[in-house]
Amino acid sequence: MTLRTFRSPAAVSAVLFFLFAGFAPQLARAQYSDSSSSSDSASRPEYAQEKAPSLIDPAGPTISLVSAEPVFFMAAALNACGYDEGLNESEPIRKKIRDEMNQVLVRSETARDKRDKVCLFIAQHRMTGTDKDISQYISLALYLSQPPNLDITVEQSEMPPDSTQVIGIVPLLKDFAQAMDLHGIWLTLRLSYDHEIDELHDPLSQMIVSTNLYLKMPASTYSGRRFIVVIEPQLSPHLVNARVYGSDYVVVVSPSAGPVPTIPMNNVRHIYLHYLIEPLLYARTNAIDRMAPILKELSDAPMDYRYRSDPVPLTVECLIKAIEARTMDTKVPVYKIPADVDRSQLPRYEHLLDQYHQKVEAVRWAAVQHDMRQGFVLTQYYYEQLVQFEKTPVSLSDTIGEMVYSMDIDQQVHRARDIDFDKVADEDVLQRSMPRKLTGLDLAEARLAEGDAATAQKLAQKALNEPSSNPQAAADAARAHFILARVAIMTGHPQQAMDDFKETVATSKEPRILAWSHIYLGRMADLECNRNDALTEYKAALAARDGQLDTRLAAERGIKTAYSVNGHTCSDDEDEGTAAPAPAPPAQAAPAVAAPSAPATGSSNGNSAVPNAPQPN
Repeated sequence: MTLRTFRSPAAVSAVLFFLFAGFAPQLARAQYSDSSSSSDSASRPEYAQEKAPSLIDPAGPTISLVSAEPVFFMAAALNACGYDEGLNESEPIRKKIRDEMNQVLVRSETARDKRDKVCLFIAQHRMTGTDKDISQYISLALYLSQPPNLDITVEQSEMPPDSTQVIGIVPLLKDFAQAMDLHGIWLTLRLSYDHEIDELHDPLSQMIVSTNLYLKMPASTYSGRRFIVVIEPQLSPHLVNARVYGSDYVVVVSPSAGPVPTIPMNNVRHIYLHYLIEPLLYARTNAIDRMAPILKELSDAPMDYRYRSDPVPLTVECLIKAIEARTMDTKVPVYKIPADVDRSQLPRYEHLLDQYHQKVEAVRWAAVQHDMRQGFVLTQYYYEQLVQFEKTPVSLSDTIGEMVYSMDIDQQVHRARDIDFDKVADEDVLQRSMPRKLTGLDLAEARLAEGDAATAQKLAQKALNEPSSNPQAAADAARAHFILARVAIMTGHPQQAMDDFKETVATSKEPRILAWSHIYLGRMADLECNRNDALTEYKAALAARDGQLDTRLAAERGIKTAYSVNGHTCSDDEDEGTAAPAPAPPAQAAPAVAAPSAPATGSSNGNSAVPNAPQPN
C-alpha cells in the first residue's frame, strides 16, 4: 500500500490530528503520574504512583470493617457471567442475589443484552484461569465512585496496573447495573450485609486486640493510616484480595457459610501485621541495608523477586513470619496440670506438660524451617529474638531497633548458604502497589501519553540503536517502531508513520501491538480512499487474535464502514486542487489517551477510535 499525497498541509495536519487524538493506544506497562506543570521534562517525576482507593475516607476510623456498593456491583456482574468459584461454600446471600438477578434476566431482554456485553468482555480478558482474573476486577472496583455514576475516582496513571487492564468494563458495568437495577437489589439486601458485618466484628476485633497485646503496641500507634476489611459475600470464601496503597491497607474477603460466618482470619492478620510492622522497619532502612550480602544467597529461592532484591521487604516478611510462628494455633491439644493433683504425683504431670510444650515447639519450628526453605532466611533469627522479647515488658516498637542492629550478618549469610531451597513458592496473599521508576520504552510511552513527542521519539530511537544480543531486543524493537509510528502521526509525517507501522507488523509477535498497527494502517488507507487495502488491514487485525473487545470491534467496524473524519472525505479529495476543510491544528499535541468508551473525535461513522491500552509481555 502506498500513501498518496494529501491535497494540502492543512488537510495533513487535520487528518493526522484526528487520527492521533482519538486513536492513540498507550501501553499499560507505562503507568505515569506527572504532578508538575513545568515544560522541562527533566524536572518531572518519572515514577508510576498509585493513589488510594475511593472507599478510603481520610476522616474515617483507623480500622474498619465495611461493605462497598461498587464492589457489590462488580461481584454481581462476575456472578452473572458464570463466576461460580466457592459457590457451595458461600453464605446463602450469594445465591439469593443470583436468584434475584435471574428473575430480572428472565423478564428483560435489555438486561440480557447488557449482561451479554459484560460477559463478552470478561471472557475476552480471562488470561490466567486463576483468582488473578477476578482480583483485577476487584482492584478496579475499589476505584469506582458510588452508584449510579461509577466513575473512576483517580487518573488512570494513578491506578494499580492490574486494574487498568480491565478498565474498559466500566461503561458496560454501568449499563448492566442500570438494566438490572442492582442498586435496588443492594438496598433490599443491605441489612443482610450489615448482619454479616455484625457477625464478623467480634472475631476481627479479637484478632486485632490479641495481636496488639502480643506486640505490646496499642491500636492507636499510628495516625493518618487506614486498615480496612471489605466484606463481599458474592466472592469465593477462598479469595483474599489484599493490597497496600501507600500507607493504607485494604483486604477484600468473603465469609464462608456456617452457623457463624467466618473469614480467612490468618490471611487478614498477616496484612494487619504488615500494617503494624512496616513503619517500624522502613524507618530503619539504613541499618537494614547492611543485610544486602544475604541477598546473594537467595538466587535459587522460589519467592518473589522483590524479596530477593531488597533487604527491607525481606526483613519485614521474615519478622512477620516469625511472629506468626510464635503465635500460631498449633492444633496440639492444650494440656494443664490438674489443680488438685497430689504433690507426690507432680513430677509425672510436669513431665506431661513438658511433652506438651515440646510438641507445640516442634510444630512452630517446622513452620519456621518451611519459611526458611522458601527463602525467608531471617525468620529463624527473628523467631529466636521473639522468644526473648516475650519475657520482657518492652513493646516491639521499642525493641525493634536492637533486633535489627544486633544481627550478626555473617552468621545469617552462612545460615542461608546451607539451606536447600524449595522449588515452588507459597502463594503470597499481599499484592502491593508501589512506585517504580519508568525507563526505556515504558518512559517513552509515558512521554507520548502526555504529548511529549520529542522525548518519546528520542527514547524509542535509543532502544532501536542498542545492541540486539538481548533476547528481548526483537520485541523491544517492534514496540519502538510502534511508538515511532505514533510520534510520526502526532508530528504530521504520514509516510514515516506508515513505514514504522509496517516495520512493527513485520517484526512484532505481540498480538495487541500487531492488531492496532493493522488498524492504524487500515484507517490511514481509508483516509486515502484505498478501500481494498484498508479491508486487508482490518482483516489482518482480526487475524492477529488479540482477544480483546476493543480491537475486534474496531476491526469489524472498519470492515463494515470506511473510517472517516469530519472535513475529509474521499469525495472531497477527488476534486483536484480542493483541500479538505479542517480546523486549525492545536497549539500543542493532544493527549494520547481519551476515555476508553469515547468515539473518535470527528468520526462520521461511529467507529470506536479509542482502544484500551495494549498489553505487551
